[in-house]
Amino acid sequence: MARSTDSWDESDVRIRPSKKGSRPRTKDRPSHDDAVTGRIITVDRGRYTAVVEEDSGNERVVIAARARELRRNPVVAGDFVSLVGDVSGEPDTLARLVKIQDRKTLLRRSADDTDPVERAVVANADQLVIVVAAANPEPRTGFIDRALVAAYDASIEPILLVTKADVKDPAELLSNYTHLDFPVIISRTADSAASGIDARSDDGLSARLDSSAVAEMRGYLDGKVTVMLGHSGVGKSTMVNALTGAERATGGVNAVTGRGRHTSSSALALKLADAPSGSWIIDTPGIRSFGLAHVDPDRILRSFPDLSPGIDDCERGCKHTATAVNCGLDAWVGAGHAGPTGAARLGSLRRLLGTDPRMEAQEAKELGSVT
Repeated sequence: MARSTDSWDESDVRIRPSKKGSRPRTKDRPSHDDAVTGRIITVDRGRYTAVVEEDSGNERVVIAARARELRRNPVVAGDFVSLVGDVSGEPDTLARLVKIQDRKTLLRRSADDTDPVERAVVANADQLVIVVAAANPEPRTGFIDRALVAAYDASIEPILLVTKADVKDPAELLSNYTHLDFPVIISRTADSAASGIDARSDDGLSARLDSSAVAEMRGYLDGKVTVMLGHSGVGKSTMVNALTGAERATGGVNAVTGRGRHTSSSALALKLADAPSGSWIIDTPGIRSFGLAHVDPDRILRSFPDLSPGIDDCERGCKHTATAVNCGLDAWVGAGHAGPTGAARLGSLRRLLGTDPRMEAQEAKELGSVT
């Protein structure tokens, strides 16, 4: 005889077990009060290498995997992170990265000027060394300008390093930046300089660098985190090797294409010896392009202090592009306020403001061979 539903109670209800287990869901996360702080020095295929208890007698390197809840958050060289689990640094151990700590600065780029996705390059840097060769490969002011915009936008101090100055006089290149206030270091090969410093290259031979340029660069590094950025083949990693005694692979330039060979595959932070605490240099892979889609056009303009005063005479709503009517920048440059290279600087600014996508594509093609 069927039982009346009026007499049912909760004991008659069957509960289906959850396919995800019986553990109740909660929004509460562990506080990880026992976490230790580490500085990320490199990232490789889902594994994060960090230095913990830096500058103490117990300083060590810890390998970590990122916690599931952080999988959409990029972790890059220079980040300070919180680590739990096995943080002994012993072989075959793996800690868990549970938090990215607040960043002081973040150097970012996009793949190109139309890509809305920004990519973190390095975190917590104080200085950006923009490395270009005077020749072989030929320098591009477009790349320098883009790197300067990214540095100023991130509140990172720029330094320009010009290598291979014995191959070609960089005076014409540097004339574009006489109105800007940042250090410029000129490096020549040791054969053309008074003395040199050995720096290990990828073929096992020693490359001789201009010791005065190495010493000048070294003078800017104490107590700071410095990023080296440049295309493949410009001598970036060779300078890093001379400064740190490391053996980062270096590469030459293809004789046919004039482009550098890709050698460094990931960013790597290296501690400077005989330097105050916090002195690090980060070598980055050679890059092909440095998109600025993440930077507001007004901030791009502010990165050209030799030109920006000219907008005071612009009509309201002026976009400052080549097609703008009565743009005050034209009159400013025409009056010589931006110096003899003002017209070239204005052209570079307008390219960065995105006046012609075809010009952007051509510039990216010319900049190098490795993304």
